[in-house]
Amino acid sequence: MSEGSKGSSLAFGQVVIGPPGSGKTTYCHGMQEFMGRIGRKVTVVNLDPANEAMPYQCGVDIAELITLPDVMENLKLGPNGGLIYCMEYLEANFDWLQEKLAAFRGHYYLFDCPGQVELYTHHEALKNVFAQLAKWNFRLAAVHLVDSHYCTDPGKFISVLCTSLSTMLHVELPHVNVLSKMDLIEQYGKLAFNLDYYTEVLDLSYLVDHLAADPFFRNYRRLNEKLVEVIEDYSLVSFVPLNVQDKESMRQVMQAVDKANGYSFGDQEHRSLEALMSAAVGADFHFTSTLAVQEKYVQSQDKALEEEVMDL
Repeated sequence: MSEGSKGSSLAFGQVVIGPPGSGKTTYCHGMQEFMGRIGRKVTVVNLDPANEAMPYQCGVDIAELITLPDVMENLKLGPNGGLIYCMEYLEANFDWLQEKLAAFRGHYYLFDCPGQVELYTHHEALKNVFAQLAKWNFRLAAVHLVDSHYCTDPGKFISVLCTSLSTMLHVELPHVNVLSKMDLIEQYGKLAFNLDYYTEVLDLSYLVDHLAADPFFRNYRRLNEKLVEVIEDYSLVSFVPLNVQDKESMRQVMQAVDKANGYSFGDQEHRSLEALMSAAVGADFHFTSTLAVQEKYVQSQDKALEEEVMDL
């Protein structure tokens, strides 16, 4: 994996990013197990210096290079400043990362990244790390996890869309946005629209109208309209729903990522021509998985309504 080497073999993987609590570590654990069962050799690379309890089998751990508690104690930095310092330190020690990754040549890589949003929207260190990996012939896709509970609050959902768009433009990688924890969405409250409205990011003017019904947001209608215009002008953001405990849901996300980083168009796993064409033709799996989750959500809502009627 020497820099600039044209003859070295390609390496495929995912950089798993997103806000704190969005389920990045859980996703890496679930995807490692899922891919292992279908025969892929998977290595998880922990790039989060604050990640102490890792449920997955970790191949490369940034804690061997630097940890957040040590930085905070020795440099008297807070958690945010400490994380930025850790990423800059990693950027300054590419040789350490290259040596560690070389031990897992031929594997599929899952990079578990920190949860500080600024690292993906403003700061350059992680972006430069990803760019360096590309020079080492890594073909990566960014998997941006967002907690599905934001769908229940139109204001927060617009904020999530802005964050997702900013992240896509800054990171500069093939991108798959994922709504995580879909198995818990019915616990967050009733959605204003059908689930496919949020996953496909359909006409957002309805969301602005819904927000305008709130006296607080009514004063900010013009601002919300402009934010929505920016999101729709780029027309880049959409989501794949994910329930880590559901094998079919994991398969749909894996298939979307494989198309994004080009893995599905290689000869790994001895894919047949038929499988290759089905991956290239379209995204029927996205619509199907959305319908499946939507059906479960509607059924849970109907059941709750029936229980309320029975109580009356």
